[in-house]
Amino acid sequence: MTQMQECYKTIIENVGENPNRDGLLKTPERAAKAMQFLTQGYNQDIKTVINGALFDSDNDEMVIVKDIELYSLCEHHILPFVGKCHVGYIPDGKVLGLSKVARIVDVYARRLQIQENLTTQIANTISEVTNAKSVGVIIEAQHFCMMMRGVEKQHSSTTTSCMLGGFRSDRSTRLEFLNLIK
Repeated sequence: MTQMQECYKTIIENVGENPNRDGLLKTPERAAKAMQFLTQGYNQDIKTVINGALFDSDNDEMVIVKDIELYSLCEHHILPFVGKCHVGYIPDGKVLGLSKVARIVDVYARRLQIQENLTTQIANTISEVTNAKSVGVIIEAQHFCMMMRGVEKQHSSTTTSCMLGGFRSDRSTRLEFLNLIK
């Protein structure tokens, strides 16, 4: 049994369950595999994920990939938060393969996170990789740590944004982005 599996077995015992009963026999193994999957972003490299999908382009108009679903774990309670991410950028000679935008979101979402940092990490990475004139990232998510425990507010959601370049400094560019993701 791996160290992570042993930890899950201990957790099962500590909540008052018998880890040797039929339904729980393989739970430590399954839970460890699930945790490894949910935190696989720690083992991913942005350069490898992009895999050369950065292309020369004369386009200088806004590129938006919206409604990218995301699944992450809050670093405070290790409970899920789920939602969607909207990414926009204004290219400066290079465009990124569209699926790579979603993959960048996943790299950072598949780590223990807080939504505020996740938003900034995605924006900074898109900016660094593309050298874009402007980058905007908005995440809307529901946090199970607020829904299942604590204040138990099932209909609450959190919205975070990070605006770089023209999305930050130019009100009309920012408003265009916000209107297009509605």
